[in-house]
Amino acid sequence: MAALIVFGLFVLLIAFGAPIGIALGAAGIGAILNFDLGVAMVSRNIEANIAKFPLIAIPFFILAGNLMEKSRIVDGISKFVILLTGKRTGGLAIAGVITCIFWGAVSGSGPATAAALGMVFIAPMVKQGYDKYYAASTIAAGAGLSIIIPPSIAFIVYGNLTNVSVGALFLGGILPGIVVGIFLIVAVYLGARKHGFRGSVASGTPKEILAAFLESFWALLAPVIILGSIYAGIATPTESAIMGVFYALFVGLFIYKTINLDVLMKALIDTVQGSAVVMFVVSMAGIFTWAASTLGVIDAAANLVSSLTKNPLVFVMLCNVVILIAGMFLDAISITYVFMPIILPALLALGIDPLYFGIVFVVALAIGQITPPVAVNLYVTANLIGSNINDRMVKFVIPMVVSAVLALIFLTLIPQISLWLPVASGLYTP
Repeated sequence: MAALIVFGLFVLLIAFGAPIGIALGAAGIGAILNFDLGVAMVSRNIEANIAKFPLIAIPFFILAGNLMEKSRIVDGISKFVILLTGKRTGGLAIAGVITCIFWGAVSGSGPATAAALGMVFIAPMVKQGYDKYYAASTIAAGAGLSIIIPPSIAFIVYGNLTNVSVGALFLGGILPGIVVGIFLIVAVYLGARKHGFRGSVASGTPKEILAAFLESFWALLAPVIILGSIYAGIATPTESAIMGVFYALFVGLFIYKTINLDVLMKALIDTVQGSAVVMFVVSMAGIFTWAASTLGVIDAAANLVSSLTKNPLVFVMLCNVVILIAGMFLDAISITYVFMPIILPALLALGIDPLYFGIVFVVALAIGQITPPVAVNLYVTANLIGSNINDRMVKFVIPMVVSAVLALIFLTLIPQISLWLPVASGLYTP
């Protein structure tokens, strides 16, 4: 009965089109009221869920990304990468994915990356003869790398729920992010070759490439400062996020001179809005999880999950399938709060490394950002081309989804890719 009320109300509200946060909160509060768990627990859970030091990093990483986007720092990076890829087949699309890999080391949000790089790459791609839906799909797929390559909001939330070091998760996400990026580049190249899409008008000369590199130097230094401070033990992820904000301000004000009062205010407003959405979902999801746990629903579901298989690899593969399906309907944070309390006991019982699983889990979440009907990255880039997600866009994005799924399988089968850097650095001991 409890499971029917908690999960049934949640699914019903989703089916009627309620926002994810509202559905989670309403289901949790409904269960609290129906089973008389104490209405005071609602406010206590809201405070407990968001009043956590690691979560402070989220608004600061969002602000750092917004400042770098609005100061047009990304323009220098994109110019440098475009000159490198030149007029090769699919050159502009490949440059877009490579730039997404870099931008993932600045912004921890997929939709934010899709918006920032979509404005830079989609118009030039269309001008060079690319189908606008292909261009939008490419940037949306590449933007998913932002939640795999650190800093990542998804890793912060996962680490907060599972008590896995966020710094170790950040370090572990580097190689898998590059692996997924390579798989995407192959898919993008094959698609461009099939449709005859090329690169820029002319290849960059060594002199032009060097000049573009020097122009983009300060932007390239951003991830070194943000991530290097964590791995060198100088700062926690939260402190590095604050360092990223001050670095973005310094570069925007004094190097590129693109930040003024209007730009700063717009960045602050966007940060408040983006952070409010994240924190609202976190608080509502926390209420949902607490109610389900108190009523024994989480334990029952965890026992059911644990009984499905005793093979660790099969279990992770099953989880991948569940998360990929959930990604079609839910956002990354909601999936983490709904499923991880159920999955975590089984992980521990089967001896599956939680850091390795966290990397695989987040890669699956990234794929969910481009799988309709709820494909947040696709919605952002579709809006940039004045369209909705339609059959043409889905046709172009399917090969990219397939390539990302193949990368997910590859990373699932070889845990060392996720664990090598954290273990070698001494940040993590399996």
